[in-house]
Amino acid sequence: MKTIRYELHDGIATLTFDEPGSPVNTMCADWQRDLTTATGLVVRDKGLIKGIVLASAKSTFFAGADLKATMRLTPADASRVFTEIEQTKKNFRTLETLGVPVVSCINGAALGGGWEVALVGHHRVAVDNPKIQLGLPEITLGLIPGATGITKMTRLLGLVGAQPFILESKLFNPREALGLGLVHELVPANGDDVAASLRTAALLWIAANPQAQHPWDAKDYKIPGGTPSNPKIAGMLTVAPAMLKQKTRGLYPAPEAALAAMAEGAMVDFDTATRIESRYLARLIVSPVARNMINTFFFNMNAIRGGQSRPKDVPRFKPGKVGILGAGMMGAGIAYAQASRGIDTVLEDVSLENAQRGKGYSLKLTQPRVDQGRMNPHDQQALLERITPTAHTADLRGCDLIIEAVFENRELKAAVTREAEPMLAAGGFFASNTSTLPISGLARASLNPARFVGIHFFSPVDKMKLVEIIRGKDTDDETVARAYDYVQALGKLPIVVNDSRGFYTSRTFGTFVMEGAAMLGEGIPAPVIENASVQAGMPVGPLAVLDETALSLSVHVLDQTRADFQSEGRVYAATPGELLVERMVKELHRAGRAAGAGFYDYPQGQRKTLWPGLKPMFERPEQTWDLQDVKDRLLYRQAVETARCLAEGVLTSVHDGNIGSIFGIGFPAWTGGALQFIYGTGIEAFEKRCDELSQTFGPGFVLGADVKAAIRQHQPVY
Repeated sequence: MKTIRYELHDGIATLTFDEPGSPVNTMCADWQRDLTTATGLVVRDKGLIKGIVLASAKSTFFAGADLKATMRLTPADASRVFTEIEQTKKNFRTLETLGVPVVSCINGAALGGGWEVALVGHHRVAVDNPKIQLGLPEITLGLIPGATGITKMTRLLGLVGAQPFILESKLFNPREALGLGLVHELVPANGDDVAASLRTAALLWIAANPQAQHPWDAKDYKIPGGTPSNPKIAGMLTVAPAMLKQKTRGLYPAPEAALAAMAEGAMVDFDTATRIESRYLARLIVSPVARNMINTFFFNMNAIRGGQSRPKDVPRFKPGKVGILGAGMMGAGIAYAQASRGIDTVLEDVSLENAQRGKGYSLKLTQPRVDQGRMNPHDQQALLERITPTAHTADLRGCDLIIEAVFENRELKAAVTREAEPMLAAGGFFASNTSTLPISGLARASLNPARFVGIHFFSPVDKMKLVEIIRGKDTDDETVARAYDYVQALGKLPIVVNDSRGFYTSRTFGTFVMEGAAMLGEGIPAPVIENASVQAGMPVGPLAVLDETALSLSVHVLDQTRADFQSEGRVYAATPGELLVERMVKELHRAGRAAGAGFYDYPQGQRKTLWPGLKPMFERPEQTWDLQDVKDRLLYRQAVETARCLAEGVLTSVHDGNIGSIFGIGFPAWTGGALQFIYGTGIEAFEKRCDELSQTFGPGFVLGADVKAAIRQHQPVY
């Protein structure tokens, strides 16, 4: 066997998982074959075996499915996948029902298929380390737990109790698992030999429990909380699908399949339940949505966390003291993000009162957690003490990094840069939190453009995980690497892009909202535009987003762009969407939510409603429209712009484009991101649809030869 070591000593059969050439154990093809072989050896030696120990030779217990192999599957493979899943379960079942105790020694993370391997043990012993993650994250990858995970978790926790861990992929650490009854025993994490401690605990339990079985194999077993025949459970199951559909919009088949497998499996015997699970998984694992989500939420996410876009051979940077210029909502949010991660923060504004108000934002965020008992008052106080509000630039002296987060005005940004930059510690660097203004232009105000970088946070900072790092024309590798390390120190996701107007996220986001505005100007009803957007998977409609971000800000950016073009001797041709937004602000005086009126009305204490004036002003009864066209325009326009960014070198990797589009601008997760949307659709099919859209709806959908070449050049291969 290549991936499992089988040893029989003093009546204890030990199966040690140790996949060669891999830092983790996976359910690769070799492991599946080896498990069948190892199970055969256990059956052969049944008369000699008193107990079975499942252990890992890696630093973690088991990582789950071989996702690279999964990415190579096609719909034609579904039948074979079903057979393989069933064989793995047959092996599990053989070990579980041999009549001897089985103990899982969980020395590290056990996720997905790894947790399902751990569940084979009648007794589960884990290391008492809060950093160890256990559970079933398959739903986040477009899959379901299919190696007995749904069946066993439902039988351990009940239909209601298991839902957060299956449908919401809620993870847990060993101590939490102990409280749930999912782990039965903990060993200290700081022992001299953790593996020996786990094995000792396993052997003691085997000696004390010579005959062991799972709860569901006992004659008097009942599912906690009852089966679907229980009136309370039946009532819950009546509304659960509708609630789920409201969340998924029918775009994510995995949660619906998981709920069905839970409910159907609870009405039949154990073996039939696991077979139901296998059928759902076999169908899902070869689906386009699963492929898209695995690509992005596993491989692309690992690329970001592993620093693939970080310049190499630069020492790690740990921020100690960071200054922020501007204590508005953005600056205050950055201050909280830093202080919550232990970073000393100087928050400067034009007045001490403004700076103190900015610090107060951290109090506002933390007080509810203190009141609910989710945060210690001492920890809250320590967080607040890390933020020093000031109106004096001199208080920034000694900062490793200073970030300006003032209004989007080039002259203002230049002034605060010149004033604050000399306060940096030796070797420190300066950053601008701009969302649209080119970094190379802003860097002209810097004494050292090589140490000047864009760090673009998204609002609200405490909730948005993405941060866009923008490399200016002169920004050096060390500064980019330090910015990357700073963002990761905040627990956020950094993407790295090259300089351009709007960079990647703002530029692509702009195409989404302006396409929506353009459709309104064409006479398509506003409710159609907004609902089509949500049906396609966007969080909200483009008109609502424009209101939230302020139509006046879009007009300010438009005016700045016109001025910049004029200074270069060029004329900027505004898009139909930009012209409509400009009219909303300058003629109709509807500047967005903050102004109390935009595309929506905001009555006091009531839900917002679309402004009735949109209908007579923009709708044209004679205008015909197709719902699929509306959906495609909103998604394809963003994907085209992302591909253009790739062709122009604004984006240098697919993973930055996919993660940036989902976490920065809300591109639908079912697509895997704006670039994976292209690859998932199929390059030829995507190009054909773009040709159709461009002929009817204009140049925003045109794919140039350079863009087509870039798409093909960067296509991922598994």
